[in-house]
Amino acid sequence: MFRKVLLTIALTVVIATPSQGAAPLRSGLDLAGFDWSVRPADDLNQFVNGHWLQKTVIPEDRSATGTFDVLFERTEGQLHSIVDRAVANTASADADTQKIAALYASFMDERTIERRGLKPLASTFADISAIKDAHGLARLFARLSNEGVTTPFMVMVHPDQKEARQYILDVAQSGLGLPDRDYYLGDEDTFRHIRGEYEHHIERMLRLTGTKDAVAVAKDIVALETRIAKVQWDRVENRDPVKTYNRTKRAELRQALSEFDWDAFFSALGVQTDVINVSQPGYVHALNDVLAKTSLTSWKQYLRWQVLRSYAPYLSSKLDHEHFAFYGTTLEGTPVQRARWRRGVAVVDQSIGEALGRLYVAEYFPPESKMRVEKLVRNLIAAYGSDIDTLDWMGPQTKQAAHAKLDALLLKIGYPDHWRDYGALMIDRGDLLGNVRRAAQFEIRRNLAKLGQPVDRSEWDMTPPTINAYYNPAYNEIVFPAAILQPPFFDPLADDAVNYGAVGAVIGHEISHGFDDEGSQFDPSGNLKNWWTEADRAAFNAKAHMLVAEYGAFEPVPGFHLNGELTLGENIADNSGLAIAYKAYLRSLEGQTAPLIDGFTGAQRFYLGFAQVWREKARDNVVIELIKSDPHSMGRFRVLGTVRNQPGYYDAFGVHAGDASYEPPEKRVLMW
Repeated sequence: MFRKVLLTIALTVVIATPSQGAAPLRSGLDLAGFDWSVRPADDLNQFVNGHWLQKTVIPEDRSATGTFDVLFERTEGQLHSIVDRAVANTASADADTQKIAALYASFMDERTIERRGLKPLASTFADISAIKDAHGLARLFARLSNEGVTTPFMVMVHPDQKEARQYILDVAQSGLGLPDRDYYLGDEDTFRHIRGEYEHHIERMLRLTGTKDAVAVAKDIVALETRIAKVQWDRVENRDPVKTYNRTKRAELRQALSEFDWDAFFSALGVQTDVINVSQPGYVHALNDVLAKTSLTSWKQYLRWQVLRSYAPYLSSKLDHEHFAFYGTTLEGTPVQRARWRRGVAVVDQSIGEALGRLYVAEYFPPESKMRVEKLVRNLIAAYGSDIDTLDWMGPQTKQAAHAKLDALLLKIGYPDHWRDYGALMIDRGDLLGNVRRAAQFEIRRNLAKLGQPVDRSEWDMTPPTINAYYNPAYNEIVFPAAILQPPFFDPLADDAVNYGAVGAVIGHEISHGFDDEGSQFDPSGNLKNWWTEADRAAFNAKAHMLVAEYGAFEPVPGFHLNGELTLGENIADNSGLAIAYKAYLRSLEGQTAPLIDGFTGAQRFYLGFAQVWREKARDNVVIELIKSDPHSMGRFRVLGTVRNQPGYYDAFGVHAGDASYEPPEKRVLMW
């Protein structure tokens, strides 16, 4: 995946070819954001983005701002227009558009939300109170999971990692109210402070719902979540596809977690299968002791809290504001909550995103745009294929297999061929929380219903108005939603150099995920299968270890270093993607010399365009959260950590020993 956040954008990509006598192409660079006092050979990110960083103030309702956020702002306005038109023309709209209008209207109807108070949760709270034994607890775990509420288990269906033509049910660890296990276990002052504030936040939320002994109950909930956190796998372990592939019979699962009624759980989920993948078997075994030593009363308190935490943004203003005060302000440092209409648009996208995406595509993404981007992607794939042949660390046998995987790569550009059918989803204009719950149930049940069905390789995991892209190893596919295929990633009126440095690097990045430390363990059909010789894998791992050390030395916030192992896959993709994009750019020149624009050569503009994409400014709190939970490096280090390994960067800016970005040749890493 290219980026953690899933953002939306609404701009038409129109491919313009200047006619004879037309004005020359622009560079595509925002020169006003440059810090001309810095040498690009010392700090390319500061040179390109320094003045922007100096003058930019993070908006009060955001934890960060940058290229993605600027596009997000533009998107919200466009999607808001679509939604508003749907609300105004409900009578003449189709069924999906009517649901968009009703969902948005239910979110904006604050008077009804206030009047209903806690009534939407009354039956759920009553069901929690009525739990009498392990059987009832397991059934409620399943029911709440089906509604998008956090419980100790997350259940999903996906292609079997060793039999990619069939689906398998996966049971994975979950259950925490804080972003990562380190928030419960870390000794740093930051984490101690957040733990204390989290407990106070739970106490205040419980008081708002009339809970007696809120102080003691909050303490008990945090203690239980801490016990869960202690037995969870960390995020580095969870990146390992071999460790997390554990086909298990249901009888074995019963034995491993004897304190839990798995039969009741699966029955309540509505699934019948005897084979399950357990992503973290160590967690399952250890949770048995947690279940044995935790009273039913504590579990009831925990579930009541998870329901309240999950649904607070859709309840009364007091609960909504208290929820934001902790998760927005305390945890991420954001002073002000976003305007309600903005959050309403987000709820529509999250709940019925393909219905909204269909309207977006019809208005903002013409077929010719899709055709042009497909051509650009194929150019990058061709460059990748040529690059494989030049690798001096990979032998002929592995190269042949790498070509086979590249040749089998599936491309998805803009939007899906078949739109999701929301006919079974009921939306009630007067029932916001019910709408959110039913939308979650619809999606989870749709996912669970795949069991026993042929694998649908046409599915998308992102909606079209999403500023992101991803690689899926199970399908061996790269996916580019329509929204990312516009400025500054792709500017049809700009010279090719910046476009190759921006969208070219995005494309190369996603292709490279098929060959990073994780994706390279899957064959062309999406099966977890080794296609490397032992010597070539060892050479690859040696290069990867160098990247781990390089990024682990970066310290975005004092006392908090990047986790080079957690971010390895994304760092490999950045490293490889930029290298491939540069080679593709040079090939596109067909032996000609690129023009000088804004005083920069074509090679220089290529790297400047790459740095411009990663323009980013974030609050320290959210940076710490991302360090602990996100496999991507911060924007600044995606620039600095990548270019210092690229020969083209050294040539373009005359980087030599003594320059701040200089790395001796023996320390430079080029993966592909």
